[in-house]
Amino acid sequence: MDQSFLSQTLFGLEVIEWAKMLGLWLVITAAFLFIRKHLFGRFSRMAERTSNRVDDIFAEILKRTKLFFLLILALYFAVDILTQDAPAVETILRIVFLGLLVQVGIWGSALIALWIQWYSERDADADGQADGANVMAMKALELMGKVIVWCVVLLMTLDNFGVDITALVAGLGIGGLAIGLALQNVLQDVLAYISILVDKPFVYGDFMVVGDYSGTVEHIGIKSTRVRSLSGEQIVFGNADLLSSRIKNYKRMSERRALFSVGVTYDTPMEKLNRVPDRIREIVEQQENARFDRAHLKSFADSAISFEIVYYMLVPDYASYMDTQQAINMSIHQYFEAERIDFAFPTQTIHVETLPEKAL
Repeated sequence: MDQSFLSQTLFGLEVIEWAKMLGLWLVITAAFLFIRKHLFGRFSRMAERTSNRVDDIFAEILKRTKLFFLLILALYFAVDILTQDAPAVETILRIVFLGLLVQVGIWGSALIALWIQWYSERDADADGQADGANVMAMKALELMGKVIVWCVVLLMTLDNFGVDITALVAGLGIGGLAIGLALQNVLQDVLAYISILVDKPFVYGDFMVVGDYSGTVEHIGIKSTRVRSLSGEQIVFGNADLLSSRIKNYKRMSERRALFSVGVTYDTPMEKLNRVPDRIREIVEQQENARFDRAHLKSFADSAISFEIVYYMLVPDYASYMDTQQAINMSIHQYFEAERIDFAFPTQTIHVETLPEKAL
């Protein structure tokens, strides 16, 4: 090869120096690839067989180490070994630092995702199913964590290329204040969304009542929550308006209290009235998901002797409650029919007094 060509200067370095740096770069890259293929893989398999979380973290970091980072790291070592005072060296080092920041961002995102996975697995039930509220909150936290990591990477990158990030952050703060005033209502809904994720008053699939509206939660968005009503239409609530209302979440019920009354006629014999509470107790206790509480002769109404019955459903499902109530009503009707006890209905008795004949 022509010696004059090798001695030429290109971007502050002689061609021969560039050739040496390229050769050393390739050698170091090959060594890094060999280490990643054999040692990293073996370490990851060892970490899977242990219960220690520390080696899992290192295994995840090694797994997320990208090829471009190995190339840039090898370039750094090649430049460091053959460094010279040349303009090209500073540019190369900036590229190396930029690649390191990107790789750190990838590692940080991976660690956040790994922590979210561990947290979800810890809170999962015996069947391995995680609570819907926790899943929703963890996804939001994962997203927020990754956004923060990459914002830091972006700011450090701009600072490395000479951008005054102090003035930039101050400018963004003033601009953010102006945008916040203009979008005050939207920001209220966004903050309410964060409150929903953290406090978890309801999650997907919950049946709730808000004022005069009721339905099943089918979507929780950044600005609004959508509920499917019993009649089929979709109801959209602003998150801020929703949290300022009184919410009844029926899916969080552990038991459902049921109260109903039965009225019999006034001509029912006393011995039959005495047996009614005990018989109703037996009827309620025969139901699979019902827990009897009480049955009493409550009052003497205008047209009926009224019995009040209270029991608890051990499952919150409304359909199960209606099936149980129907079975109780059928059994009570069958019992009254067998005992010839008449259900009361609105009646009015008129007593007519006949005047004496002398008054006529």
